Amino acid sequence: MGKILAVTIILIAILSAVPIVMHTWNPPADVSTHGHLIDEQMSETMAEAGIAFLAGQILLAFFIWKFSNVKPGARIKNFPGGAMGLVLAAFLLVGTEVLALGVFGVKAWSQVYFTPPAADAMPVQVQAGQFAFYFRYPGADGKFGPLHPELVNEGTQNLFGLDPDHDPASKDDIVTAEMAIPVNKEVHLLMHSKDVGHSFYVPALRVQQDFVPGLDVSLHFTATKVGKYEIVCTQLCGLGHYNMKAYLEVMSQQDFDSWLKQQAANQ
Repeated sequence: MGKILAVTIILIAILSAVPIVMHTWNPPADVSTHGHLIDEQMSETMAEAGIAFLAGQILLAFFIWKFSNVKPGARIKNFPGGAMGLVLAAFLLVGTEVLALGVFGVKAWSQVYFTPPAADAMPVQVQAGQFAFYFRYPGADGKFGPLHPELVNEGTQNLFGLDPDHDPASKDDIVTAEMAIPVNKEVHLLMHSKDVGHSFYVPALRVQQDFVPGLDVSLHFTATKVGKYEIVCTQLCGLGHYNMKAYLEVMSQQDFDSWLKQQAANQ
Protein backbone atom coordinates (compact mmCIF):
# COMPACT_ATOMS: atom_id res chain seq x y z
CA MET A 1 0.00 0.00 0.00
CA GLY A 2 2.86 2.35 0.83
CA LYS A 3 4.46 1.86 -2.59
CA ILE A 4 1.17 2.64 -4.32
CA LEU A 5 1.00 5.89 -2.31
CA ALA A 6 4.57 6.75 -3.28
CA VAL A 7 3.84 6.25 -6.98
CA THR A 8 0.60 8.27 -6.66
CA ILE A 9 2.49 11.19 -5.09
CA ILE A 10 5.02 11.21 -7.94
CA LEU A 11 2.29 11.12 -10.60
CA ILE A 12 0.31 13.95 -8.97
CA ALA A 13 3.45 16.09 -8.63
CA ILE A 14 4.39 15.60 -12.28
CA LEU A 15 0.84 16.18 -13.56
CA SER A 16 0.54 19.39 -11.51
CA ALA A 17 3.67 20.73 -13.19
CA VAL A 18 2.48 20.04 -16.75
CA PRO A 19 0.14 23.10 -17.10
CA ILE A 20 2.91 25.38 -15.82
CA VAL A 21 5.60 23.94 -18.11
CA MET A 22 3.20 24.01 -21.08
CA HIS A 23 2.14 27.64 -20.26
CA THR A 24 -1.52 26.61 -20.28
CA TRP A 25 -2.59 29.81 -18.50
CA ASN A 26 -0.87 32.97 -19.64
CA PRO A 27 -1.27 36.45 -18.14
CA PRO A 28 -2.74 39.23 -20.29
CA ALA A 29 -0.37 41.07 -22.59
CA ASP A 30 1.91 43.47 -20.74
CA VAL A 31 1.14 47.16 -21.38
CA SER A 32 3.58 48.84 -18.99
CA THR A 33 7.23 49.85 -19.08
CA HIS A 34 8.11 47.74 -16.04
CA GLY A 35 5.93 44.70 -16.79
CA HIS A 36 8.64 42.63 -18.46
CA LEU A 37 10.67 42.74 -15.25
CA ILE A 38 7.68 41.46 -13.27
CA ASP A 39 7.13 38.67 -15.81
CA GLU A 40 10.79 37.66 -15.62
CA GLN A 41 10.60 37.59 -11.83
CA MET A 42 7.43 35.48 -11.95
CA SER A 43 9.06 32.98 -14.33
CA GLU A 44 12.14 32.69 -12.13
CA THR A 45 10.00 32.28 -9.02
CA MET A 46 7.86 29.58 -10.63
CA ALA A 47 10.95 27.73 -11.85
CA GLU A 48 12.70 27.85 -8.48
CA ALA A 49 9.61 27.02 -6.45
CA GLY A 50 8.59 24.32 -8.94
CA ILE A 51 11.93 22.57 -8.76
CA ALA A 52 11.86 22.73 -4.95
CA PHE A 53 8.29 21.37 -4.93
CA LEU A 54 9.09 18.45 -7.22
CA ALA A 55 12.25 17.64 -5.28
CA GLY A 56 10.28 17.65 -2.02
CA GLN A 57 7.59 15.34 -3.41
CA ILE A 58 10.14 12.95 -4.89
CA LEU A 59 11.98 12.82 -1.56
CA LEU A 60 8.69 12.18 0.27
CA ALA A 61 7.81 9.38 -2.14
CA PHE A 62 11.28 7.87 -1.73
CA PHE A 63 10.96 7.67 2.04
CA ILE A 64 7.44 6.23 1.80
CA TRP A 65 8.63 3.62 -0.70
CA LYS A 66 11.69 2.71 1.33
CA PHE A 67 10.17 2.55 4.81
CA SER A 68 6.54 1.58 4.22
CA ASN A 69 7.15 -2.13 4.66
CA VAL A 70 9.62 -2.29 7.52
CA LYS A 71 9.88 -5.81 8.88
CA PRO A 72 8.97 -6.36 12.54
CA GLY A 73 12.03 -6.08 14.74
CA ALA A 74 14.14 -4.38 12.06
CA ARG A 75 16.67 -1.84 13.32
CA ILE A 76 15.52 1.76 12.76
CA LYS A 77 18.19 3.92 11.17
CA ASN A 78 18.69 7.54 12.18
CA PHE A 79 19.29 10.38 9.78
CA PRO A 80 22.91 11.63 10.04
CA GLY A 81 22.92 14.50 12.51
CA GLY A 82 19.49 13.61 13.84
CA ALA A 83 16.67 16.11 14.04
CA MET A 84 19.06 19.05 14.43
CA GLY A 85 20.74 18.16 11.14
CA LEU A 86 17.38 18.10 9.36
CA VAL A 87 16.38 21.47 10.81
CA LEU A 88 19.68 23.08 9.80
CA ALA A 89 19.46 21.61 6.29
CA ALA A 90 15.91 22.91 5.87
CA PHE A 91 16.93 26.33 7.22
CA LEU A 92 19.84 26.61 4.78
CA LEU A 93 17.76 25.38 1.84
CA VAL A 94 14.82 27.70 2.45
CA GLY A 95 17.10 30.63 3.32
CA THR A 96 19.06 30.16 0.09
CA GLU A 97 15.83 30.04 -1.92
CA VAL A 98 14.45 33.22 -0.35
CA LEU A 99 17.79 35.01 -0.83
CA ALA A 100 17.92 33.94 -4.48
CA LEU A 101 14.39 35.22 -5.10
CA GLY A 102 15.35 38.54 -3.51
CA VAL A 103 18.43 38.85 -5.74
CA PHE A 104 16.42 37.97 -8.85
CA GLY A 105 13.67 40.44 -8.03
CA VAL A 106 15.68 43.43 -6.83
CA LYS A 107 15.68 45.12 -10.24
CA ALA A 108 11.90 44.94 -10.70
CA TRP A 109 11.24 45.87 -7.08
CA SER A 110 13.56 48.88 -7.12
CA GLN A 111 12.12 50.25 -10.37
CA VAL A 112 8.56 50.16 -9.02
CA TYR A 113 9.07 51.09 -5.35
CA PHE A 114 12.54 52.56 -4.78
CA THR A 115 12.73 54.86 -7.79
CA PRO A 116 10.77 58.10 -7.29
CA PRO A 117 8.30 59.22 -9.98
CA ALA A 118 9.47 61.82 -12.46
CA ALA A 119 8.87 65.45 -11.57
CA ASP A 120 6.38 65.79 -14.42
CA ALA A 121 4.47 62.57 -13.62
CA MET A 122 0.70 63.07 -13.70
CA PRO A 123 -0.79 62.84 -10.18
CA VAL A 124 -4.02 60.89 -9.68
CA GLN A 125 -5.53 60.31 -6.27
CA VAL A 126 -7.24 56.94 -5.76
CA GLN A 127 -9.68 56.32 -2.94
CA ALA A 128 -10.89 52.83 -2.07
CA GLY A 129 -13.98 52.25 0.02
CA GLN A 130 -16.58 49.55 0.41
CA PHE A 131 -17.15 48.71 -2.41
CA ALA A 132 -15.88 51.12 -5.08
CA PHE A 133 -12.89 53.04 -6.36
CA TYR A 134 -12.98 56.80 -6.94
CA PHE A 135 -10.37 58.93 -8.67
CA ARG A 136 -9.44 62.60 -8.29
CA TYR A 137 -7.53 64.76 -10.75
CA PRO A 138 -6.19 68.24 -10.04
CA GLY A 139 -7.82 71.01 -12.05
CA ALA A 140 -6.19 73.79 -14.06
CA ASP A 141 -4.21 74.97 -11.03
CA GLY A 142 -2.43 71.61 -10.85
CA LYS A 143 -3.11 71.31 -7.12
CA PHE A 144 -5.23 68.99 -5.02
CA GLY A 145 -7.44 70.58 -2.40
CA PRO A 146 -7.02 69.26 1.17
CA LEU A 147 -9.21 66.40 2.41
CA HIS A 148 -11.62 66.77 5.30
CA PRO A 149 -12.74 63.29 6.48
CA GLU A 150 -15.59 64.78 8.50
CA LEU A 151 -17.08 66.19 5.26
CA VAL A 152 -17.18 62.86 3.40
CA ASN A 153 -20.80 62.34 2.39
CA GLU A 154 -21.85 59.85 -0.25
CA GLY A 155 -25.38 61.26 -0.25
CA THR A 156 -24.12 64.59 -1.59
CA GLN A 157 -21.41 62.93 -3.66
CA ASN A 158 -18.67 64.59 -1.61
CA LEU A 159 -16.67 61.39 -1.80
CA PHE A 160 -13.27 62.87 -0.88
CA GLY A 161 -14.46 65.29 1.79
CA LEU A 162 -13.64 68.47 -0.16
CA ASP A 163 -14.50 71.98 1.02
CA PRO A 164 -14.47 74.16 -2.13
CA ASP A 165 -16.11 77.04 -0.27
CA HIS A 166 -13.06 77.50 1.93
CA ASP A 167 -10.25 75.73 0.01
CA PRO A 168 -9.58 77.45 -3.34
CA ALA A 169 -7.48 74.52 -4.60
CA SER A 170 -10.54 72.24 -4.31
CA LYS A 171 -12.78 74.29 -6.59
CA ASP A 172 -11.52 72.76 -9.83
CA ASP A 173 -10.69 69.24 -8.62
CA ILE A 174 -12.24 66.52 -10.79
CA VAL A 175 -13.72 63.38 -9.17
CA THR A 176 -14.67 60.38 -11.32
CA ALA A 177 -15.73 56.75 -10.91
CA GLU A 178 -13.51 55.60 -13.79
CA MET A 179 -9.84 56.23 -14.37
CA ALA A 180 -8.31 57.55 -17.59
CA ILE A 181 -4.68 58.31 -18.32
CA PRO A 182 -2.66 59.30 -21.41
CA VAL A 183 -0.53 56.65 -23.08
CA ASN A 184 3.26 56.80 -22.58
CA LYS A 185 2.86 59.28 -19.73
CA GLU A 186 4.10 58.42 -16.25
CA VAL A 187 1.30 58.40 -13.68
CA HIS A 188 1.81 58.94 -9.96
CA LEU A 189 -0.94 57.33 -7.89
CA LEU A 190 -1.66 58.73 -4.43
CA MET A 191 -3.69 56.03 -2.72
CA HIS A 192 -5.72 55.86 0.48
CA SER A 193 -8.55 53.82 1.96
CA LYS A 194 -11.48 55.39 3.78
CA ASP A 195 -12.42 52.23 5.69
CA VAL A 196 -10.77 48.78 5.53
CA GLY A 197 -7.95 47.18 3.57
CA HIS A 198 -8.38 47.04 -0.21
CA SER A 199 -6.12 46.44 -3.20
CA PHE A 200 -5.55 48.09 -6.58
CA TYR A 201 -4.84 45.40 -9.19
CA VAL A 202 -4.50 45.92 -12.94
CA PRO A 203 -3.22 42.64 -14.44
CA ALA A 204 -2.27 44.16 -17.80
CA LEU A 205 -0.11 46.78 -16.07
CA ARG A 206 1.49 44.25 -13.70
CA VAL A 207 0.45 46.59 -10.88
CA GLN A 208 -0.91 45.32 -7.58
CA GLN A 209 -0.79 47.51 -4.49
CA ASP A 210 -2.62 47.22 -1.17
CA PHE A 211 -4.43 50.14 0.42
CA VAL A 212 -3.57 50.32 4.12
CA PRO A 213 -6.09 52.20 6.30
CA GLY A 214 -4.44 55.23 7.85
CA LEU A 215 -1.55 55.36 5.38
CA ASP A 216 -1.04 57.28 2.14
CA VAL A 217 0.53 54.91 -0.40
CA SER A 218 2.45 56.05 -3.48
CA LEU A 219 2.86 54.12 -6.72
CA HIS A 220 3.96 55.10 -10.22
CA PHE A 221 3.80 53.44 -13.65
CA THR A 222 3.64 54.18 -17.38
CA ALA A 223 1.10 52.53 -19.69
CA THR A 224 2.32 51.83 -23.22
CA LYS A 225 -0.80 50.73 -25.11
CA VAL A 226 -4.17 52.37 -25.69
CA GLY A 227 -7.06 50.27 -24.37
CA LYS A 228 -9.50 49.63 -21.56
CA TYR A 229 -8.35 47.51 -18.61
CA GLU A 230 -10.11 46.20 -15.52
CA ILE A 231 -9.17 47.34 -12.01
CA VAL A 232 -10.13 44.90 -9.27
CA CYS A 233 -9.80 44.66 -5.50
CA THR A 234 -7.88 41.55 -4.41
CA GLN A 235 -8.21 42.03 -0.65
CA LEU A 236 -11.29 40.50 0.98
CA CYS A 237 -13.05 43.66 2.18
CA GLY A 238 -16.60 42.59 2.97
CA LEU A 239 -19.73 41.09 1.43
CA GLY A 240 -19.50 43.25 -1.70
CA HIS A 241 -15.83 42.48 -2.36
CA TYR A 242 -16.62 40.30 -5.39
CA ASN A 243 -18.12 43.30 -7.18
CA MET A 244 -15.52 45.93 -6.30
CA LYS A 245 -13.99 46.95 -9.59
CA ALA A 246 -13.50 49.87 -11.96
CA TYR A 247 -11.92 50.47 -15.35
CA LEU A 248 -8.75 52.14 -16.49
CA GLU A 249 -8.82 53.61 -19.98
CA VAL A 250 -5.50 54.42 -21.60
CA MET A 251 -5.98 57.12 -24.25
CA SER A 252 -3.99 59.25 -26.63
CA GLN A 253 -3.02 62.60 -25.12
CA GLN A 254 -5.58 64.40 -27.27
CA ASP A 255 -8.40 62.06 -26.27
CA PHE A 256 -7.40 62.30 -22.62
CA ASP A 257 -7.46 66.10 -22.70
CA SER A 258 -10.97 65.99 -24.18
CA TRP A 259 -12.09 63.43 -21.60
CA LEU A 260 -10.76 65.54 -18.73
CA LYS A 261 -12.55 68.64 -20.02
CA GLN A 262 -15.79 66.68 -20.26
CA GLN A 263 -15.38 65.39 -16.69
CA ALA A 264 -14.67 68.91 -15.43
CA ALA A 265 -17.87 70.12 -17.09
CA ASN A 266 -19.84 67.37 -15.33
CA GLN A 267 -18.69 68.33 -11.82
